[in-house]
Amino acid sequence: MGRRDFLALGAAAGAAALLPGRVFAETKTGVKLHGLSAFGDLKYPPDFRQFGYVNPDAPQGGTFNFGPSQWVFNQNPYTFNTLNSFVPKGDSPPRMEMCFDSLMTSALDEPDSVYGLMAETVTISADRNSFTFDLRPQARWHDGTPLTAQDAAYTFNLFKDEGHPDLSLPLRELSETIPVDDRTLRLTFSGKQSERTILDVVTFPILSKAYFAKVPFDSARLEAPLGSGPYKVGLVRAGQTIELERVADYWGADLPVNRGHYNFDRLRIEFYGNRQAAFEAFKKGDVCFREEATSRLWATGYDFPALKAGKVVKREFPAEKRPSMQAVAVNQRRERFRDVRVRRAIALCFDFEWTNKSLFYGLYDRSQSCFETSDFKAQGTPSPDELALLEPLRDRLPPEVFGEAYALPPSDGSGRDRKLLREAQRLMSEAGWKRSGAAFRNAAGEAFDLELLVDDDGFVRICQPWVDNLRAVGFNASIRLVDSAQHQERQATFDFDLIMMALLFSPTPTREGMDGIFHSRSANLQGSRNLPGTADPAIDILVDRLSQVKDRADLITVMRCLDRVLRARMDWIPSWYSANHRVAFWDMFGFKEPKPDYGFAMEALWWFDQDKAAKIGKA
Repeated sequence: MGRRDFLALGAAAGAAALLPGRVFAETKTGVKLHGLSAFGDLKYPPDFRQFGYVNPDAPQGGTFNFGPSQWVFNQNPYTFNTLNSFVPKGDSPPRMEMCFDSLMTSALDEPDSVYGLMAETVTISADRNSFTFDLRPQARWHDGTPLTAQDAAYTFNLFKDEGHPDLSLPLRELSETIPVDDRTLRLTFSGKQSERTILDVVTFPILSKAYFAKVPFDSARLEAPLGSGPYKVGLVRAGQTIELERVADYWGADLPVNRGHYNFDRLRIEFYGNRQAAFEAFKKGDVCFREEATSRLWATGYDFPALKAGKVVKREFPAEKRPSMQAVAVNQRRERFRDVRVRRAIALCFDFEWTNKSLFYGLYDRSQSCFETSDFKAQGTPSPDELALLEPLRDRLPPEVFGEAYALPPSDGSGRDRKLLREAQRLMSEAGWKRSGAAFRNAAGEAFDLELLVDDDGFVRICQPWVDNLRAVGFNASIRLVDSAQHQERQATFDFDLIMMALLFSPTPTREGMDGIFHSRSANLQGSRNLPGTADPAIDILVDRLSQVKDRADLITVMRCLDRVLRARMDWIPSWYSANHRVAFWDMFGFKEPKPDYGFAMEALWWFDQDKAAKIGKA
């Protein structure tokens, strides 16, 4: 996840293209390369001037005051208590990664390519387990000191041992980091890694060895770590406001991968306790860009004076061509949720059709897959290639895996479909929970308690009808609304029954990328995205199989098998998705259209338009 991968995280996306061409295993060894690609040739040649989706002549200046709609690691859009984004604990502000450079960075108009940033070139060893990077001599930290191979080697070792799981898991098979000299770094893997692991690792932010030799690598500090990227931390009001200031003498400003980027002098993020408060700030002009995540507001709230006067633009942009998942995790570390019949009964009580009609204004589609709107979504019955993978695991898999891809049935739209609720009761009875009075009880007479953890009152409104149905069939169900910091802490420590999460995956998922969400090795790793605690040997085999895929067709086969199993297990209860970004912004920005297919990085790609701003009184 490079800087622009960070910026791209967000809502649902379209299907990744089937790309022809050579596989990564056929990339030349022993020669200096300007970029790497998992499948297919690189779009941009060694002498490229800039990416095709940027405006290299964009003016620089102005402030972009926005509400981030995507974030990673320990970042939190509602509050912050640390400026270290790269540790498992704490709440850091989104976009701290823009203060750091990486060895290479992704192109947002290609699904799986990276190009040199700090590293001018990379050389792959004959056995494909070692990668040697030639670092640019002009690379500098913000204090003017050289950025060296020693810094990079230190960073990868630090992340492997102490970093957030999103950083530590992909480095599991990193066996050696050698700074050959100040400008040469060699990373060597054990041979057990996926051949595409390197595409993730090279985009990790590089930290200063000298800085962290003096301060702990933890979440206890509100001092900004020394950075090297296009921005540095300016104004900080703990939990309220952060400003990132463009570095005037940024060493990498004229690199091909950076031209046309980072045009705003200042990025400002205000932190609000809930979505409604943030919306009111946007209406007043205190915030100038907003991606709307509340269907009610999108349908009914955009009638305020500034929009009617043409000062605010309301429009949709196509979402990224990346697989996505928005779902509710059912925590199987708690024994009562381990029976798949229980999880299916819980899912049957959610009436999407009624919710979409009554609460979402028809703006969403029902999600059925863990990889929605992509080629990785299983369809129909397993293909012969899928069966070749699944048959050896048959005795470990739910029988539904071998039929039509498991899908939750549609309701009658009444909000309380008796047929589905009766089926939920039947499943609970089969699982050993008998209805006694108003509640399901087990053989010991214990009621089935169920709590849905949320951090915004908008989710209370959406989920209350679901909870009402759960209570109607016999669950002792409730909603627990907590503040954002508590929500993040309870999520990181797996202290919940049910919790919501939205994820956007790489267009070319790797074993290491899936490890932190679905593999047993992350089931008890605090801070990981494996919120249900999935620890299934069959799923482990499928995830591990990703390291062996040789082309995109093979990748699609493995991912569809994984999707079939996940859907039948119902570790994650799929909820809903949208095919577009719904955004509104004060009309004082310029941007190039169309947006790139694999990212929506307006804070990095847009620019301040002085003439537009003057027309609406914002100059």
